[in-house]
Amino acid sequence: MQSVFNDSSKITMNKKVLYLHGFASAGSSGTAVQMRNHLYPMNVSVLSPDIPVSPLAAMEMLQKLVCDEQPDVIVSTSMGAMYAEQLYGFPRLLVNPSFHMARLLMLRGMGRQEFRNKRQDGMRDFKVDRQMISEFQQIERNSFSGVDKEEKGRVYGLFGTLDKKVNCQPDFKKHYGTGNLMLFQGDHYLNGQILSGTVMPLVEKLLFEDN
Repeated sequence: MQSVFNDSSKITMNKKVLYLHGFASAGSSGTAVQMRNHLYPMNVSVLSPDIPVSPLAAMEMLQKLVCDEQPDVIVSTSMGAMYAEQLYGFPRLLVNPSFHMARLLMLRGMGRQEFRNKRQDGMRDFKVDRQMISEFQQIERNSFSGVDKEEKGRVYGLFGTLDKKVNCQPDFKKHYGTGNLMLFQGDHYLNGQILSGTVMPLVEKLLFEDN
C-alpha cells in the first residue's frame, strides 16, 4: 500500500493512535517507536502503555484508557489484538490476533517468562500460572460479544501468511467476515517493512481519509 499522506492540508491536530503490544512485551517496543516516528510529522500522537500482566487488570485498564483518551485508531498485535477486539466503538487494526491466549499458554507457555522489552515498572519477568490462565479464560468469554454491522466496518484483521505461531483467521472470518481481512507476507511479529508498507498506510487512511 502507498502512503495517502502526501498533502500537508490533511494534517489535523490532536489525532491520537493507541498501540497495544503483544504478550511478554511492553509499550517501549520497536513497533511503538517506529509508529511514533512515522506519525509525529503528521501531528499524530501515539499512546503505547505497558499492558498489565493480569488479564482482568489489563481489560479494566484498557477500557478506562479508551474512555478517557478517545483514540482515533487502535493498532494492536497478537495478545493486544485480543483485548482490542473488545474495545468496541473505535476503529481497530488487529494484527495477527491471538484470541485463544489461555489455550496457547497452557500448551506451551506455563512458568517463568521474561519480558522482551523494558517496562516502566522495571519488571523483567513474570509467571504464567493457573490464575493467569483462568483470567484469560474469563476475558475470552466476552470475545466477539459486541459485533454488529457497525463494528464489522470498524475492525480490520491483518494476517501474516507465514505466521506459524497463531492462526485465528477462522475466528475473524466467522465474526467479522472477509470485507476487512488483509493478508501480508510475513510471520507473527511485525518488522519495519511490514509496518511501513502495510500497517501505516491503513492507519493513515483511517485517520485522514475516512473522516
